[in-house]
Amino acid sequence: MKLKWIDVLEIAISLSEKHEDIDPRTINFVNLRRLVTELPEFDDDPERSGEKILEAIQAAWIEEIE
Repeated sequence: MKLKWIDVLEIAISLSEKHEDIDPRTINFVNLRRLVTELPEFDDDPERSGEKILEAIQAAWIEEIE
């Protein structure tokens, strides 16, 4: 399945599985954006991300690990 920026929950799940060593509460948006675009299943325009999308991904990732 190819992931787009709108697939917030699926991206958060992939990040939590791939980066168990990272605490999503402390990651900055520059690094979060990089991690998302580096996911093998990510297939969207990297420039289409914005602060609201990154906030949603971060929140979902935090929820996923709790």
